[in-house]
Amino acid sequence: MKEVKLQEENGIAKMKSRGLGDTIHKFTTKTGIRSVVDRVSNGLNIPCGCEARRNALNKIVPYKMKRNK
Repeated sequence: MKEVKLQEENGIAKMKSRGLGDTIHKFTTKTGIRSVVDRVSNGLNIPCGCEARRNALNKIVPYKMKRNK
């Protein structure tokens, strides 16, 4: 598996986006959509499948990583 560089923001290490799934995850987390989906899925006792969807989108639409020489 490829190494992913970490970025530090407000003392929290964050991974660079590997693909579209990571970008959507960041967007939904920052806007609060993720917390609403988590509350609803927990309330209905139905798993949301977010991680599986994220991994599938990362495989379908990967971002090219620069190689360090």
